[in-house]
Amino acid sequence: MQYWLIKSEPGTYGWDDLVRDGRTVWDGVRNFQARNNLRAMQPGDLALFYHSVSERSVAGVARVASEPYADRKAPDWIVVDVEPSYALAQPVTLDAIKEQKGLQDMVLLKQSRLSVQPVKKSEFDAIVKLGGRAR
Repeated sequence: MQYWLIKSEPGTYGWDDLVRDGRTVWDGVRNFQARNNLRAMQPGDLALFYHSVSERSVAGVARVASEPYADRKAPDWIVVDVEPSYALAQPVTLDAIKEQKGLQDMVLLKQSRLSVQPVKKSEFDAIVKLGGRAR
């Protein structure tokens, strides 16, 4: 299993939207490095769902629900389907991530604009521990 962080502006498509929809196509990615990360995703992988711009926090954990496939709107680009796995009891803010020992090397802190990025299992576990699983 691999671990990821996927970003979306909450006003465009947030965690609550994913929970409501139950599944969505993760599309609109137009960065080559992010596209390569989408290509590496496999069903069952877990992704931290990060609200960018205004909130800057991890709201929940999504699960990759499909193999990567061509974006129907732009066939040179890749998409995957994702579905909610579980919410965090409290959002984990970017500031909390920056302050947490062991998370200083996260891609999120080094390449903040990358919309789909790999996460080490230890980083994933630390963020889930900080936020706690919602009941």
